[in-house]
Amino acid sequence: MPASPFAFVEADACRAALDRADHLRHDNDALANLWPDARVVLLDDSGLAFADEQRRLLAPTGAQLSAGPGGPGAAVFLGVDDNGTGWFALDAGLTAFAAPERCDLRSAATHWPHFDASVFAQARAVQHWRQRHRHCGVCGGTLAYSRGGWLGTCTQCHAEHYPRTDPAVIVAVSDGERLLLGRQNGWPARRYSTIAGFVEPGESLEHAVAREVLEETGVRVKSCRYQASQPWPFPSSLMLGFVADAHPDTPSTSDELEDARWFTREEVREAQARDADPARDDGTGLLVSPRLSIARWLIDRWAEG
Repeated sequence: MPASPFAFVEADACRAALDRADHLRHDNDALANLWPDARVVLLDDSGLAFADEQRRLLAPTGAQLSAGPGGPGAAVFLGVDDNGTGWFALDAGLTAFAAPERCDLRSAATHWPHFDASVFAQARAVQHWRQRHRHCGVCGGTLAYSRGGWLGTCTQCHAEHYPRTDPAVIVAVSDGERLLLGRQNGWPARRYSTIAGFVEPGESLEHAVAREVLEETGVRVKSCRYQASQPWPFPSSLMLGFVADAHPDTPSTSDELEDARWFTREEVREAQARDADPARDDGTGLLVSPRLSIARWLIDRWAEG
């Protein structure tokens, strides 16, 4: 299993880092009561989180930010933890609080504890939505936020706007003996990964799998099965993982991929070994996706048979 805080954990797949406490989002008094003792994730305009000298999450309490203009009215309510402590996210520019370091989400995903990185991912996803949805898509009016920061209401036409997540399928395609992997231009040399693409309006997930694999590689999918999902807040996607059985067609690429090819189980296992022990990498052979991603989880499961 990947160590990613965004990844599913099979033994505990339905348990989130925070109880998002939707019933509290409309209760401004309850949010105000949570605020003094709440932990607040501070994000700068580029989405970096405030961190301490060791680049660990630095989340002050609401009381520590009381000197600034921040508070439940400006902050996004993320939820409550197992101890009943509230968690909020706030644009760092609304407070005078200073931090010695900043940390990006990908670094947090690989180095922070699961809980901290998951909270950061949630905060960053909502911040990204709000940064890009300041105005109504219906009439262009300014949005006013409510429900703990999760609802934007147009001040002119009163249309309601909610955070959105874009569904994408990602699939380990096999002809029974080999695994189909592709690579994009700009990736590190020799790195290949599973096939992925966004779901289009009016199609099922299964149709999206078959279409994306055919469009990107020319390989025809016979059947597919859902496996698991992974939130992918880079910036706002949900990766829906599949395995697929396909015809042994010769891959051909279009504009989306630089190359696509079939790999044997032995080649994939050798790539896993190189990833586990970089000293074994002699500069040749396949490199696979990092353990952060569901792509790697799908590859590992296929390699295990």
